[in-house]
Amino acid sequence: MADTEKREELKNRIEAGQQRHADRTVADYARDARDSATAFVKEHPIATVAGGVAVGVLIASIVPGPGRRMRRRATQRGSALAAMLAELGTAYGASLLDSLGHAARAGGDRLEDLGDAIGDGARDLRREAGAQSETVRESARRLTRDVGKKTGRRMRDLRTRIAQ
Repeated sequence: MADTEKREELKNRIEAGQQRHADRTVADYARDARDSATAFVKEHPIATVAGGVAVGVLIASIVPGPGRRMRRRATQRGSALAAMLAELGTAYGASLLDSLGHAARAGGDRLEDLGDAIGDGARDLRREAGAQSETVRESARRLTRDVGKKTGRRMRDLRTRIAQ
């Protein structure tokens, strides 16, 4: 019974896979192939250039020709293809480095702006604290003066009462 269930499950899986395969279009396969190739080139630019050069040399050496002149042309075409692939890889690498440079500059600018904002905030807090301390100092001076006046008046009133 267990074998029958396993066969049935396997049969259902195969049918589901065939249905998924039938539902996909050529455009889906082409899109997947494009995405895979782009991802590989982005992850391995040097390997891509080296592979392009190797394929170019291989094609140039395999191309049959009636004579030496034909082989020379095929070799030149293969070399041109390899050079073009190498240039493409170099351009991609330069573009990647340029993008990294822009990202680094943008990050540095953001850090600089953040530092400026923190510095401005600290200066504002220092000014505010200075103003508050000046206000407290002035209040303490006035309070001391007023208490001194009131104490002096009370002492004077107390002396006059004692003297009478």
